Amino acid sequence: MTDSSNTTVPDDAAQARAKPRDSGDILWEEPKSIGGKTGAELITDYVKLLPNKPGVYRMMNAANDVLYVGKAKSLKKRVQNYARGIGHGGNRTTRMIAETAHMEFVTTHTETEALLLEANLIKRLRPRFNVLIRDDKSFPYILLSGDHEAPGLFKFRGARSRKGDYYGPFANAGSVNTTINALQRIFLVRTCTDSFYANRTRPCLLHQIKRCAAPCTGEISTEGYAELVKQTKDFLTGKSQEIKNRFSKRMQQASDDLDFETAAIYRDRLAALSHVQSHQGINPQTVNEADIFAVHHEGEQFCIQVFFFRTGQNWGNRAYFPRADKSFDEDEVLNAFVSQFYDDKPIPKLVLVSHDLAEADLIAEALSVKSDKKVQVYRPQRGEKRDLVKQVARNAKEALSRKLAESATQTKLLAGIQEVFGLEAPPQRIEVYDNSHIMGTNAVGGMIVAGPEGFAKNHYRKFNIKNEDLVPGDDYGMMKEVFTRRFSRLMKEHSDGNGEVDEGAVPPWPDLVLIDGGAGQLSAVQEVMEELGLTNKVKLVGVAKGPDRDAGRERFFMPGRQDFSLPMRDPTLYFIQRLRDEAHRFAIGTHRARRKKDTLKNPLDEIAGIGPARKRAILHHFGSAKAASRAGVEDLMVVEGVSEAMAQRIHDHFQKG
Repeated sequence: MTDSSNTTVPDDAAQARAKPRDSGDILWEEPKSIGGKTGAELITDYVKLLPNKPGVYRMMNAANDVLYVGKAKSLKKRVQNYARGIGHGGNRTTRMIAETAHMEFVTTHTETEALLLEANLIKRLRPRFNVLIRDDKSFPYILLSGDHEAPGLFKFRGARSRKGDYYGPFANAGSVNTTINALQRIFLVRTCTDSFYANRTRPCLLHQIKRCAAPCTGEISTEGYAELVKQTKDFLTGKSQEIKNRFSKRMQQASDDLDFETAAIYRDRLAALSHVQSHQGINPQTVNEADIFAVHHEGEQFCIQVFFFRTGQNWGNRAYFPRADKSFDEDEVLNAFVSQFYDDKPIPKLVLVSHDLAEADLIAEALSVKSDKKVQVYRPQRGEKRDLVKQVARNAKEALSRKLAESATQTKLLAGIQEVFGLEAPPQRIEVYDNSHIMGTNAVGGMIVAGPEGFAKNHYRKFNIKNEDLVPGDDYGMMKEVFTRRFSRLMKEHSDGNGEVDEGAVPPWPDLVLIDGGAGQLSAVQEVMEELGLTNKVKLVGVAKGPDRDAGRERFFMPGRQDFSLPMRDPTLYFIQRLRDEAHRFAIGTHRARRKKDTLKNPLDEIAGIGPARKRAILHHFGSAKAASRAGVEDLMVVEGVSEAMAQRIHDHFQKG
């Protein structure tokens, strides 16, 4: 084991180390130094020190990069396999063993704990030799709020910090919108914001078209609206048939009482509910709550398709393209994927898979522990469940075919970029820069990134222009600031150049930089690169719009080369236009967001010592910041929480303004 001074202890383990061994929590085994050895020889020495306990191990190279994270029922036996040169296959394991310079270990009480910790560490450390989920987009959910007298239904994405009930995940925002629209027609629960609700004096249009019960203006009693909310919860937790029976009885009762208006209301709600429940070949009859996984392998790529079923409905699907060595079998990739997938997602009662998983029982046990309910994980052999898995597998195959076709097209376009700009190889990372402002106000710079797999949106960056000495509208100065900040930071974080980059990943250093502008912008950027000592490190190209700003007539400027244009119908030109348009879209979107935030800014926010509570008290007392700006010191002191010194500070601020 390695010297503890060079060890980064996982958060889980660090917290557990202080606890006694019989506490039932994860325990950390302190690494011990084994100097001067690498590969199988090093691993052999580790075997002598390891216990016959379940746990998680990490294999690391000389640069302290984590190569692989694995779990074992017995650490000693599992690591011994590596010492003998046997693992889970082929050249991948041989390379991994050869690069191993030290290892770290965490012992756990059970193999289930080891599986959960392994998934957590893989997601955090992203080791090169593991199967990695590449997912930079969170799932949307439906939120039924719990912090308001009249709960509302909202589309929600992000950290689930707001009080309420969350239902999902949905594969995309469209699935959420469709479900919310259906719930509006059935249960008439509000979907407006709390501020909109608070300012209503009469019902809005949604009430007129029978999509909201209008609790904001008292069109329905508090008890009546609470019943609608309860029905919504019942529906979203799978009790739709009970609700349908209840509606049917109430419709019949109203009809018997000759209350035909009420009967018509329940008739319409029943019709909407039946539409949602209708069997269309995709909404199963025997599966109420399940996630279905299927994997397909072609060439050197894997695709895993996931379908989400809740309340007997299909809540959408998503395709994943995990990074995995070609030596892995499909069932191994699927096993690793499912193990990692539920790290931050709700777990259903049933997980169906397209292949027999070696660790299906262990995964089921781990998911049951994590969700505090019984979870089944298996490959169905007959009936509707098997048909559903086949359908998901077919979608996985089709998604991978589309992905491979797109990759082939992207490869051709990058080869065209290489030829046009004289690069040594097709670029793996292209950065495109653009600025956006209105007469110099709210100025921002935007950077977008593209690579072999298209736009890499998780690498996009925005730069709020901070230099107060810039003349408003100075595009050259703004571009200088953006490049200084961008490449200064890049040099600090990746001073050793490109470094070793995982296959399929976007490297940190760009092969090509496109600048929205002509010779002037290019010259400004060259100055920055010279100051940073990066001359000739990165290929720079200025892209100037043609006469009358016509697309297709762009001029390209490069250091030491005559400016030039490309033929009007050249596919490479179209590709460059797409890159430039994406940079423009990103920059102007960032600018608009900053401008909107500036517009909504309250003058009280600029005063030191004014927090949310004091600001609220001042606004409640005076009605607006403008009214507060006209108030005298004595008037301000009347506000709760405002001392004489604070009142004087507020008064001085507005007088100065």
